[in-house]
Amino acid sequence: MMRSDPSLRAIPANFSPEAVERIDALLDTIRVGHGVAIPLAIESGSRAWGFPSPDSDYDCRFVFVRSVEQHLDPWLARDVIETPPDGDMDVNGWDLGKAIKLLLKGNAVIIEWLRSPIIYRGDAWFRDAFLELADRFADRDLIARHYLHLGERQRRVYFGDRKLVPQKKIFYALRPAAALRWLRLRPEEAVVPMHFPTLIAQCEPPDDVAALVADLIARKAVTHELGAEPLPEPIAAFIDEEFEIARRQFEDARVVLTDEARSAAREFYGRSVLRLSAPPTALRHPGSP
Repeated sequence: MMRSDPSLRAIPANFSPEAVERIDALLDTIRVGHGVAIPLAIESGSRAWGFPSPDSDYDCRFVFVRSVEQHLDPWLARDVIETPPDGDMDVNGWDLGKAIKLLLKGNAVIIEWLRSPIIYRGDAWFRDAFLELADRFADRDLIARHYLHLGERQRRVYFGDRKLVPQKKIFYALRPAAALRWLRLRPEEAVVPMHFPTLIAQCEPPDDVAALVADLIARKAVTHELGAEPLPEPIAAFIDEEFEIARRQFEDARVVLTDEARSAAREFYGRSVLRLSAPPTALRHPGSP
């Protein structure tokens, strides 16, 4: 059995203590039942993005690391650990190897986990080392392509012109568009902020878009349902313009994995497995006395 000494924890005061306790208990059960370390567990949904509703679910995501002994088994277990949805709580995780490979292929999800402002538990050295790997080797063109495809799918399926749109879903096309603009304005960076108000502020949208976004966030925070209306024209124009620019810049991006990236990823992975394959300690989650 392994342990993960938690040194990171950032839970907003408005989180339900009962929900947090349930998440802590489930993470402990997963850690013991699967014999894994959990060096990072964060909130990944609208609460972490910064546009929650009063009834938003708790979407906990975690990275887990298997022991040296488990790596010696030719029949390795699945690279995901999934738990059944439980009311307003959804808890699932990725194996570190899966997370690293997806990062290097341009999947932005793990970057968002690493940048989440809401942390249930985590080892600071692990998150910092993983972020360093992302800063060095995440391909910004592939990250941009990820956001482009994500946003285009949302625009195509949910946001047709003159179609009534559930207002709370607007964020799911707006966020990729804002991420693309952020990347365009910062040609040397690849790690996009997860917190949406921060992302919007840093990507400097037109004033009418910024005002509409601020109003949507404020209304979503106090009501369960925003209703359905046509996509506001300034937001539609902002989304479509950013997607069009991104198509020209990033659509043809391809994965090119260098020897240096492979070596750094291998070193981080091996160091994490060895460091987290420690003798078992008493079961205790971060909220325990």
